[in-house]
Amino acid sequence: MRDRGPWFVADGPHRMVRTRLTSAAVAIGFAFLAGGCASSRRPPRVEAPPMPLRMGAVEEGLASWYGEPYHGRPTASGPRYDMWAMTAAHRTLPFGTVVRVRNTDSGREADVTINDRGPFVAGRILDLSRAAAEKLGAVGPGVIPVRIEVRRLGDGMPNEPCWEVQVGAFAREENARRAGSNLEAKGYAVRFAPAGGGLTRVRATALAGRQKAIEAAATLAGEYPGAVAVPCGGGW
Repeated sequence: MRDRGPWFVADGPHRMVRTRLTSAAVAIGFAFLAGGCASSRRPPRVEAPPMPLRMGAVEEGLASWYGEPYHGRPTASGPRYDMWAMTAAHRTLPFGTVVRVRNTDSGREADVTINDRGPFVAGRILDLSRAAAEKLGAVGPGVIPVRIEVRRLGDGMPNEPCWEVQVGAFAREENARRAGSNLEAKGYAVRFAPAGGGLTRVRATALAGRQKAIEAAATLAGEYPGAVAVPCGGGW
């Protein structure tokens, strides 16, 4: 892909996307620097509630996309990621769920199947495959505003015997190790694995069944807002 302007590479799973800075964003940044900071305190982070698990449920937010180097790597649902298939990653929807995605800027639509977990960046609700991103016009901007609607609920692989909770993917090894030590102190077995972009995934593992993993994810979400239940066999 040719460089089309200033861009950021965001940190986290499935974050290898280009996001151009608009002139308005640059102007806001300079205005902030010129005016100074009124307060050094960060505003509290508010996590959106999980999307309802029912037909016709709607969610709005931002969608990014991911391609290389994830192409060919296992997804959280198990099969290898094909960036040319019409798929997407969502934090909570069951695997196999089909959602209709609408680019609220352009009106372009596409149906995608949820087969992976992510994104774990505040404000983003969906990570699109490269094929879906092209259809929706997300490749250039990197991040687009979307409205998603559940068209068919997947079964979520409920019969998998082994489940885990992924608490995050970390760029710094020391942060991954710190998260692992924290999980071990809470009584969890821990697995580490490399992810694309030099990240390390950290999971609480060997949980007996999907429901136990969901409960553990809910417990850990206070400390790790991106905590999500996934089958043991996927995502490595």
